[in-house]
Amino acid sequence: MAAATATIKQTPVNNSAGGHGWPRKTTPGQTVDGVKFTTNQLLTINRPINLYPLTNYTFGTKEPLFEKDPSVPARFQRMREEFEKIGMRRSVEGVLLVHEHGLPHVLLLQLGTTFFKLPGGELIAGEDEVEGLKRLLTETLGRQDGIKQDWIVEDTIGNWWRPNFEPPQYPYIPPHITKPKEHKRLFLVQLGEKGK
Repeated sequence: MAAATATIKQTPVNNSAGGHGWPRKTTPGQTVDGVKFTTNQLLTINRPINLYPLTNYTFGTKEPLFEKDPSVPARFQRMREEFEKIGMRRSVEGVLLVHEHGLPHVLLLQLGTTFFKLPGGELIAGEDEVEGLKRLLTETLGRQDGIKQDWIVEDTIGNWWRPNFEPPQYPYIPPHITKPKEHKRLFLVQLGEKGK
């Protein structure tokens, strides 16, 4: 089957006058995701992304996935303990897109009977984000016959920050927060034309 091509275009609000909103124009000398801007450039993504039909892929079954913690309070207690030892938690998630009936679909993992999430998870201390995401994708979605899966991790498409040991996350660090508790980065993962 032929690939559908989707174009992602993200046009920022012109906030050169210092107004609020996101995304905004960069200012000379501003650093965004490690890239230093020399002019007032727009933060724009405008390129095709290949989406293939869901029927191009086969899905096996694995042992059920469950959360590490029995409850939300237990999860935040574990996060507190880890924060004291290693600092801010770093996690990554992959956005995998396919199309079915002419519409784009995001593939999600099902945990238990009622919870769905993007594939990914916590990084090991000092681990590179892209390599960590490839490791996590292989652990959760990889083949079980020993054939290595080549994951194509592309653009960062989102950053989320957890300011406290509580559920809310934000696409920015609130100004009064000096030590966020978690940084979650979302990456676009380009699937091959066929699932081998």
